[in-house]
Amino acid sequence: MQRRVLVVYAHPDHDRSRANLRLRAAIEGLPGVTLHDLYAAYPDFFIDARREQAMLLEYDVLVFQHPMHWYGAPAIVKEWQDTVLEAGWAWGEGGDRLHGKQFMQAISAGGPQESYRRGGKAHFTVVELLRPFEQMAHYCGMVCLPPFVTYAASLASNDELDAHAQDYRALVAQIAAGESPAAFDTFSSPE
Repeated sequence: MQRRVLVVYAHPDHDRSRANLRLRAAIEGLPGVTLHDLYAAYPDFFIDARREQAMLLEYDVLVFQHPMHWYGAPAIVKEWQDTVLEAGWAWGEGGDRLHGKQFMQAISAGGPQESYRRGGKAHFTVVELLRPFEQMAHYCGMVCLPPFVTYAASLASNDELDAHAQDYRALVAQIAAGESPAAFDTFSSPE
């Protein structure tokens, strides 16, 4: 079963990115996949909720792709959530428009994977840091997929980043083809 995938891309300095530039390029042009650049669409941060909601209704899978900024997402992602995911539309009484859709994050983190653990420099795993997004998905009736994480994005070689971008392309193509990974829940899934 073919699925339509909407990748909501948010990088405040895309042209200087090493990892997200490659990840984005790897999925551009994939059948069934649409890339929606929030910073390009809304440079003033005034997000058109109705436009975004109409777009979401056309897709089966929502992917947030962004760098991890201060253990979360760039500010425009939060603005998008606050503006688009309205009560009565995305959640609450009558808010069932996203029910059954799949949600995934594609994150780039500057530090190596060993930094993201208890006792590591970040003190938490990436999965723990992404729990607010997982809760957003569950609250809106979406099915969470495991996050795709690029660790050491600022330290990896170009060859390593290119290989990781090809892994991302393969995963997104697989999801678009209807072969999603198993649903993900931090309370029942190990990292």
